[in-house]
Amino acid sequence: MPEVELKPCFLTPKRIQPELPLFVYLPGMDGTGELLRSQTAGLEAGFDVRCLAIPRKDLTTWDELSNNVLDLIHAELEKNSQRPVYLCGESFGGALAMKVAVKAPHLFKRIILINPASSFHLRPWLNWASQLTDLVHPCLYEIGALGLLPFLAFLPRISRSDRHELLKTMRSVPPETVHWRLSLLREFHIEEAQLRRLTQATLLIAGVYDRLLPSVCEVRHLANILPNSEVVILPYSGHACLLEKDINLYDILQKQNFLESRAKKVPALEVRG
Repeated sequence: MPEVELKPCFLTPKRIQPELPLFVYLPGMDGTGELLRSQTAGLEAGFDVRCLAIPRKDLTTWDELSNNVLDLIHAELEKNSQRPVYLCGESFGGALAMKVAVKAPHLFKRIILINPASSFHLRPWLNWASQLTDLVHPCLYEIGALGLLPFLAFLPRISRSDRHELLKTMRSVPPETVHWRLSLLREFHIEEAQLRRLTQATLLIAGVYDRLLPSVCEVRHLANILPNSEVVILPYSGHACLLEKDINLYDILQKQNFLESRAKKVPALEVRG
């Protein structure tokens, strides 16, 4: 029996709010989108939230993947074409968000990049090590995922259950997919002229304790290119900052005056404690 070819899709929360701005979240390397759940309740205070889920065996190019995301967004806008779209990408999803945005620069009202993996090339050891992943036996990936955990997250700020979920999602991605997505990051490139055409408000968020990528340097670099950008430095956060108990993304957006009036209908919810 032939295997069914799956395509990226949007995970939709139980609470559908087509009258609110559309918030599109593009996840990290795991591609599951499931790790946003700790932030969803807060974001639903002002947004209709969609989270990209990339199939475990998806080996498409940046171009194909960004086109798939745009197709999904346009399908959502068929229900209400007038509402603004907020595009948010974290880590691998931050790089993907830039690829998506430069393809349709006028589609998005706001852009949010969180520890974007566009800085992958600035870690020579990571770049070098990523080229060896195809030599690693699949049985060693589970051990490797555990060893990588302290680099992905500032563990004292993440609950035990969320550490478990992070490790589980890391282990859920097949080795060949990990190798492919790392190769995408190695070849990632966008011309500065393309980024300068993104004139909408852009929020660049980075954790000081990101041990995986030089995210603080990267967001400051991007701020010098993107014409209407702000930088938010999280002084105690690591790479997977949205899993941290004290981080509320909706609250950050409010404090930075990054919300339109239609996204300010109710106060932010305290979703992490």
